[in-house]
Amino acid sequence: MKKLIYILLGVAFGIVMYKAEAASWFRIFEMFSFQSFHMFGFMATALLIGVPAVQYLKRNKVKNANGDAVCIAPKAKSIPRYLIGGILFGLGWALVGACPGPVFVLIGSGLYSMLIVAGFAILGTYLYGLVKDKLPH
Repeated sequence: MKKLIYILLGVAFGIVMYKAEAASWFRIFEMFSFQSFHMFGFMATALLIGVPAVQYLKRNKVKNANGDAVCIAPKAKSIPRYLIGGILFGLGWALVGACPGPVFVLIGSGLYSMLIVAGFAILGTYLYGLVKDKLPH
């Protein structure tokens, strides 16, 4: 039953992203060329909701669906880690026209060429898992 709820929530989230044009290549292009505020506003709204929500989770010892305490581990502070990762993420986003989340929304909307992007994203994640211990984190 829990898996069905998660699937339904994911589908609802995908519909909202699609209807809000957050998965639109044209909106993403407008953002990267500073022609429109639409995507910046979308991300700012996510931050305005996400930051207080994470602080609430950290301070109130909230439990997850299994009854376990939600524990958010602190992130390591390393400039090269975030600088290199951010540049690679941004380049991939600009080249493909979508960040990882909307890739699946675009596949669901019938843009099947994004299956190639999803396949390479999964391959890249797998390869990172193989070499992460050898990288300077």
